[in-house]
Amino acid sequence: MTESDGEAIADLPPSAKLVYKVLEYDGPLTQKGIVEESMLSARTVRYALERLDEVGVIEEDVYFADARQNLYEIVEEPAEVEPTVSD
Repeated sequence: MTESDGEAIADLPPSAKLVYKVLEYDGPLTQKGIVEESMLSARTVRYALERLDEVGVIEEDVYFADARQNLYEIVEEPAEVEPTVSD
């Protein structure tokens, strides 16, 4: 997590922070999986996911085992490219 991600998450409600931590520890999960792991209501998880998506720290993908659901995961940061020296 970068410093800017930390600042963005710090301004979010506690439920969104909990959902972020669940995704951080348990990896990609469906909304149902997040509800089970966090013990939050489905409505609260939906709201938390919306808030996390607004600040750009999670991404949503199709869950291939059941295309009616989405898979949520934390956005991985691109690896920093070291500059090459040209003589």
